[in-house]
Amino acid sequence: MPSIKGLEWTFDTNAETYEKLRPGYPSELYADIFSRIQLDNTSHAVEIGIGGGQATFPILNTGCNLIAIEYGKNFTELCRKKFKDYPNFTAVNTKFEDYVCDKESCDLIYSASAFHWIPDEIGYAKVFEMLKTGGVFARFANHPYKDLSRPELWNEIQEIYSVYMPNSKSPDEYTDSDAESRAKIAEKYGFVDISYKLYHRTRSFSAAEYTELLSTYSDHIALPDNICNEFHSKIEKTINNHGGTITIYDTIDLQIARKL
Repeated sequence: MPSIKGLEWTFDTNAETYEKLRPGYPSELYADIFSRIQLDNTSHAVEIGIGGGQATFPILNTGCNLIAIEYGKNFTELCRKKFKDYPNFTAVNTKFEDYVCDKESCDLIYSASAFHWIPDEIGYAKVFEMLKTGGVFARFANHPYKDLSRPELWNEIQEIYSVYMPNSKSPDEYTDSDAESRAKIAEKYGFVDISYKLYHRTRSFSAAEYTELLSTYSDHIALPDNICNEFHSKIEKTINNHGGTITIYDTIDLQIARKL
């Protein structure tokens, strides 16, 4: 998956809504990470792109020393407040590419729905350099997909997108083959013991909740306010015309790799 350029700034402009509406991750995912690396109060972990802290509590609760690297100033301040009762938590406001860290100092480095913003040749190489021998890198991401139960609703929504975002493409369903291909990238940078796994869930939203969720996506945030408001209003009306709710089908992929 190539890195995405040009819209990194957008999420931070809507940090509180992002924190409220973007989902966390399944407990099974963390159990799978902890089956590969045991953390305690002597361990050192780094989270790349903390965002609203959706993936942070399970790691903090191991007692490890966690440093969160976050490009967005608003997200950084939000998470400093959110995790203020954890003395083992530190947030650093910088790009991961610019973060200065001792070599071979980390037991776990992980990134939740954020690592795709970093070019692979920079991100993987830097993670490898920062990890101790035996250390683990865990990259995971949520991939939402259309409401499979009501194709007519989705088709109408796509017609609205064709007017307001004519160059956008509805994402394909994330597959096992996609996850395998993504996981294998780590081999190029010296990682071994690489594994991947998929998890599935659904999320349901009212029409108003769904359009509020859309306001946390980079391409929507980048639209002029008047265009975005009209766009979202039409999507909300369409959902209400189809019963007032919409269901999203999520696939979460986890990649775990080790440095030896």
